[in-house]
Amino acid sequence: MSKRDYYEVLGVSRDVSDQDLKKAYRRLAMKHHPDRNQNSAESEAKFKEAKEAYAVLGDAQKRAAYDQFGHAGIDSASGMGGAAAASGFGDIFGDIFGDIFGGGAAAGRRRNRGSDLRYRLNLTLEEAVMGVEKQIRVPKRVNCATCDGSGSRPGAQAKTCDTCHGQGQVRMQQGFFSTQQTCPHCQGRGKVISDPCATCRGQGVVKQEKTLSVKIPAGVDDGDQVRLSGEGESAGQGASPGDLYVQVRMKKHAIFERDGDNLYCEVPVSYVKLALGGELEIPTLSGRTKLKIPAESQSERVFRLRGKGVRNVRSGNQGYLDCKVVAETPVNLTKEQKKLLQDFEKSLAVGGDRHSPRSSSWTGKIKSFFDALVP
Repeated sequence: MSKRDYYEVLGVSRDVSDQDLKKAYRRLAMKHHPDRNQNSAESEAKFKEAKEAYAVLGDAQKRAAYDQFGHAGIDSASGMGGAAAASGFGDIFGDIFGDIFGGGAAAGRRRNRGSDLRYRLNLTLEEAVMGVEKQIRVPKRVNCATCDGSGSRPGAQAKTCDTCHGQGQVRMQQGFFSTQQTCPHCQGRGKVISDPCATCRGQGVVKQEKTLSVKIPAGVDDGDQVRLSGEGESAGQGASPGDLYVQVRMKKHAIFERDGDNLYCEVPVSYVKLALGGELEIPTLSGRTKLKIPAESQSERVFRLRGKGVRNVRSGNQGYLDCKVVAETPVNLTKEQKKLLQDFEKSLAVGGDRHSPRSSSWTGKIKSFFDALVP
C-alpha cells in the first residue's frame, strides 16, 4: 500500500513554515493520541502516520530530500520506512505532552534554577519622572549558611538517589509511550539527604528578609519593571537563584494626571480672567511657568505646553503638559457683589448677540426645534 503525501498527512502546504508545521503536528498528535482514543485502531494509525510525517518534514535535510525525490528519496537515503520515522520525536513529544504527564526536559531545566520574585514598588510622580534609588526589604528563600545550601549536616555527604541513580529524572510508561519526569524520591536533585542539616532541615534553603538597593531610571511608568538578576529565590546548592522583578506602581498625584509621557491638569480661572485675558502661574515638574490667557477665552480651553511632560525612559523624547482652564463660579457673594453681577448681566443683554454669540445660537436652535414640532 502506497504512503500518503506527508504534507497531505499534516494538512499543510509545501511552503509551510517550521513553526506552522510544528503547530499542525501538535494538533494531530493531541487529537489522535492513543491515551485519548482507547481501543481505536484508526486513531492509532493516524497518530503513527502524523509522527512519521513530522519526523521527515521537521528535519531540514530530510525535508529537502523528500521535496526532491518523494518517499523513494527518504527510504533510500536513510532507510526511513517506518521505524526511523521516530527520530526527533522525543523532543516534540516532551514539548507537547510534558504538561500532561509532568515530565520532559523542561522539568529538568526548572529544577536547576530558583523561582523568580515580584515586588511592587509605589512611587510618586516626581520619583518616577526624575528617577530615584530605593531601599526595599524582600522576604525570600536563600541558601542555608550552615550547610551552604547542600541540605546535609556539615561534614556529611548526600547519597546518590537509588530511584533515578543521580539523574534527577525517571522514565515513566504511558501506554506504549515512554516519558521522563522529575524523580519523586529526590525531587529532581539526584541526591538524597541522609543526615539533614539542623538549621534548614535538609531543604538547603531558609527564609530570610534581605535589604536591597534598586535604582529606578527616570521616566518609568506604571507597570514598568526593573529586573535584579540573581536576587530571586534560591533552590539550594548547585542551582542558580531566580531573578527579582521590581514592578512600578504610581501613586495618585494631587495636581497632575499622567498618560504615558504626557501630563494633564485642570486650572481654575475666574471668568473675569477669561474675558479680559492675563497671565497665570502654573506648576510644572521642572518648576513654575507662566501661562498666557488670551482675552475672550472660553472655559475648558486646553493650552498645550510642549516639553513640560515626562522624558521617555527609552527614546529620551519629552512629552507635553496639557492645561485645561475651567471657569470658577464665585461663591459666598455679598449683596453688593450680587447687585454688581445683576447690573453686569443687564448690560450684556443690551448688546445681544454681540456679547453672547453661543447663547444666542443655542436659543435660535431651541426655537427652530419647537417650531418643527408644531403641526
